Amino acid sequence: MFIIILKYEKPIETVMIHLDAHIKFLEKYYAIDKFICSGRQEPRTGGIILCNAEDKTEVDSIIREDPFYKNSIAKYEIIEFVPTHCAEGFKKFIGI
Repeated sequence: MFIIILKYEKPIETVMIHLDAHIKFLEKYYAIDKFICSGRQEPRTGGIILCNAEDKTEVDSIIREDPFYKNSIAKYEIIEFVPTHCAEGFKKFIGI
């Protein structure tokens, strides 16, 4: 399991120009159960994605498709963790 932290490098006006394309990117990975949840940070300085990927190499590959990455709008921090406890409905995502 991975937490992807996006930090905007461009003004919010530039972020908004690419937001629809970013949402389509997110939807693609929700459809194949790679993304579990996502949202913007408050204050609006970036976003968070919870990602169910096999390894960091897969996460890196996914990120390279993000329009925010392609257009140098955000920098990405990737944190890997191993879930050991979760809410009942969440178990299907982590296989425990």
